[in-house]
Amino acid sequence: MSLKRVCVNCGSKPGARPEYRIAAEETGKYLAENSIELVYGGGAAGLMGVLADACLSNGGIVTGVIPRKIHERVSHLELHSLHVVETMHERKEKMASLADAFIALPGGYGTFEEIFEAVAWLQLGYHSKPCAIYNICGYYDKMIAFLEHCLEEGFLKKEHYDLLFVSDKLDEIFSHFQAYRNRYTDKWE
Repeated sequence: MSLKRVCVNCGSKPGARPEYRIAAEETGKYLAENSIELVYGGGAAGLMGVLADACLSNGGIVTGVIPRKIHERVSHLELHSLHVVETMHERKEKMASLADAFIALPGGYGTFEEIFEAVAWLQLGYHSKPCAIYNICGYYDKMIAFLEHCLEEGFLKKEHYDLLFVSDKLDEIFSHFQAYRNRYTDKWE
């Protein structure tokens, strides 16, 4: 699969570990060096700002999408493109329409909600784009354990559980994206 744009979801806070910041920098740099446009939430704070700054400082193209309500307070002002939308729903829809793939770095409610909506849309056939979690320092281990519990309890099929690729290595995520072929199976079958 050819990647032109990747949507990266991550925290508007820096987190408690320096490794999170390093991973955000690594991701931004990787995108820039591989001529892949970054699509993200448009903020200047936390991992979001680190990610965008790393991409920009390495010559990358960055597009932000941010709701008007928070635009004045947290927007990154040095992006190539910034889409100001009315709602969080419009934000996710716009980011999804722009991106060829999705990655979640560490974050909070917003990050969880964004990557899970992307996976749910994939599960339902609304798009056919790969989704991944960059599991820095085991940040998502307990969430992955809960998804395994959902699988065991019959709320996820194995093929839908497998729609969310998880790795603690950025190169593995991009190798997965390059080899990705839509494996969509109808949720209702």
